[in-house]
Amino acid sequence: MFISRFMTKDVVTLDRESDIAEARKLMIRCRIRHIPVTRSDNTLIGIVSNRDMRSAMPSKYFHDHGIKEMESARAMGVSVQDIMTKDPISVSLSSTIQDALLLIEKTRVGAFPVVDENLKVVGIVSDRDLLNAFINVLGIKEPGALLGIVVDEKIEEMERIIHALIAENITFGSILVYRNWSPGKRAVFPYLFTKNVVNLKQKLRNMGYDILDPVEWYVHQQR
Repeated sequence: MFISRFMTKDVVTLDRESDIAEARKLMIRCRIRHIPVTRSDNTLIGIVSNRDMRSAMPSKYFHDHGIKEMESARAMGVSVQDIMTKDPISVSLSSTIQDALLLIEKTRVGAFPVVDENLKVVGIVSDRDLLNAFINVLGIKEPGALLGIVVDEKIEEMERIIHALIAENITFGSILVYRNWSPGKRAVFPYLFTKNVVNLKQKLRNMGYDILDPVEWYVHQQR
């Protein structure tokens, strides 16, 4: 799935000369944690985060949001260009949500500007956007049940499981695969659009599969 489908398109941006009090007010008003910094032609040159703001401003400004406090912050004479991350990591419109998720895991950054081929800002994608994207992709907003099945590492095993679902007239939102479950085995977790899975479980056991309870498995892993 491409970033362009899930990114925030109406991007709030700042000029490098903007003061940090203005940046703080924008974050509060728009309920955002990251703001790209651009030139007048919308070319990306930096990004400022809520964390940057906390490092630059005394903590009291994050509890008192009145005019007096903001004017005091403006009087400090600190501009966005003084605290922003220069030449930030960005993603393109052709990037996928998987690309962005791996970047967040690797860089520990909470949001990436989305740019076109000329480095013009066209969107921003945050960890919240990615969470919502995966919720939609996995189909877990719909009522249902997650089932765990241990299978051999053979391509035809997936075909057998899908045929079993079709035979029981059960549709599914997604199938996650846990590779290297054990030597020669992997675990398959289909999210089913039904909670009535008793017959399906028995059918799969009769086919020779071990059935997992995902909750019990998770609790066991935490011990």
